[in-house]
Amino acid sequence: MVGTDAVSIQARVADFVHVGTGYVWGVPVPVPVLIAAVLYLAFWFLLHHTPFGRYIYAVGGNREAAELAGLPVLRIRVTVFVLGGVLAALSAIVLASRMSSGQPNAGLGFELQVIAAVVLGGVSLTGGVGSLLGALIGILILTVLNNGLVLLNVSSFYHDIARGVVIILAVDLDTRRRAADGG
Repeated sequence: MVGTDAVSIQARVADFVHVGTGYVWGVPVPVPVLIAAVLYLAFWFLLHHTPFGRYIYAVGGNREAAELAGLPVLRIRVTVFVLGGVLAALSAIVLASRMSSGQPNAGLGFELQVIAAVVLGGVSLTGGVGSLLGALIGILILTVLNNGLVLLNVSSFYHDIARGVVIILAVDLDTRRRAADGG
């Protein structure tokens, strides 16, 4: 916001706008959905069929045990954070492309929506537990909730309240699930 004085920058390149609003090869699926599907499959494979995926779950589940097992915990954590940063940048590019402009405050509040969605989908706040499918289901639930509120013409202020209630319920559900599992 400092670099642009909080002024949006309009996209003037048609190929850039196509990334967020176009279709590929006449397939009736938008490009962002295809990007999400490819990333979902790639990360599903990474988590379930590679040693690195198992290491991620091990480090997330119990960092000390992973260190004692000889895993390079710091390298794994840094790699996961770098992957998260790259994916955040990709999502920002797709969002800017969908809006045909760079808005300095376009992603404000997205982090809470993401946390609520993945916790709602069964990912533990303490780490080491969860699945991509569960996270995807949590995202779909929150998206349907948001779209339903828009279709019902509910004020945007109540959207934040509804998301807050869902976050509280998701954290409560996660806490109860951990207590039931003995951890």
